[in-house]
Amino acid sequence: MATTLLTTIKGSMLDGFFPAGWDLAKMDACCSNPPETICDRQPWWNPRFEPVPCETLEEFDIKMGHEIAMEIRQTGQDGRPCIMILPVGPMGMYKWAVYFLKEWDVSCKHLHGFNMDEWSDEKGNTLPGSEPGSFEDAMGQAFYGPLAGAAPEPNQRHFATKDALPRYAEQIKELHDKGGRLTVVFGIGRAMHIAFWEPHFAAEFDSVDKWKAQTHRIGARLHPLTIEQNAITSFKSRTTLVPCYANTVGPGLFLQADRIIGGCDGALGRGMSWQGLSLWCTLRYGPDPWVTSSFMPTLPGRLFFLKELAGPLEPECN
Repeated sequence: MATTLLTTIKGSMLDGFFPAGWDLAKMDACCSNPPETICDRQPWWNPRFEPVPCETLEEFDIKMGHEIAMEIRQTGQDGRPCIMILPVGPMGMYKWAVYFLKEWDVSCKHLHGFNMDEWSDEKGNTLPGSEPGSFEDAMGQAFYGPLAGAAPEPNQRHFATKDALPRYAEQIKELHDKGGRLTVVFGIGRAMHIAFWEPHFAAEFDSVDKWKAQTHRIGARLHPLTIEQNAITSFKSRTTLVPCYANTVGPGLFLQADRIIGGCDGALGRGMSWQGLSLWCTLRYGPDPWVTSSFMPTLPGRLFFLKELAGPLEPECN
C-alpha cells in the first residue's frame, strides 16, 4: 500500500482540515490522468467551452488580455453594454488588454466593471480604495489608470465594498435587460474557489439550486488553503498580512455569465506549481458545490492555462 495523504490522514493533524464534501480519492484520480488528455472533452462541458494551453507565462498573459480586449471591442461594435466581473489575480493580462485596446483605438465608455471580491474584516469592512493592498487600488494601477481617457467612467467601476456589493445583482440585471453581455473573468483558487466563494459554504445549503442562487457574501470566512495560497502568490510568503475574511460575489452572479474568460498561471518555478490540482479538478471533477470551479466548464468561453500545470503531477526531488 502506498504511503500518501489518503492512507495516513486518519488521526493526523489534517484529519478534518479539508472541506467535508471533498472526495480526496476522486481528486487524486482527476490528477492522475495523462497530461496530454487534459483538453479531452467531458460530457458536462458546455459545447462552447474550450481549455487553451499556453507554453509560457507571456503567451498566457497576451492571449488572455487579447480575449478581454476582444470582448470589449465586440460589444462596443454591437452597441451593447459590456458587463464584466473582474478579478485581481491573475493580473498580467490587464497590461495586454490595455495594449490591444489602445492599438485598436477602442473606447471603454460602454464597459461596466464589477470587481468580484475584496479583502475585509468579519463585518465586511474593507480598506480604503486608494490604499495599497486593496483590490480597487490594484485595478486602478493595472487597468483603469493605463486606459486613461478611454477608461470607463468612475461610476461604471464597481468594487466589492460592504455597501456596493449587495447592489451588484440589480445593477447587472438592469444592464443585461438593456442588451448588455456579461463576461466573467476569473482565476481558480487552491481550494477551487471562484472569487472568494469557498468550498465549505456548500454545507449551508440543502440543494444545488439554493447554492446557485447566492449572489454575494459579506465578510466571507476564508479557508486556510486560501490564506496560504495568497501568502505565496500575493504577500511574498508573509502569512501574517493576509486577511481571514473577504467580500465576494457568489454563484448567483458568476454562473450567470454569457461568456467566461478564465486563467490558471500558478507555476512556481523548478517544475513546481500550486494550481495543477485546481486545474484538473475544475475540468474533471464534475459539477459539485463543494468544488466551486467545477461549474465553470458548464459555461461558454475559454480557460487559458500554463501547459506545465497539466503535469505529470508527480513528486520531484529538487
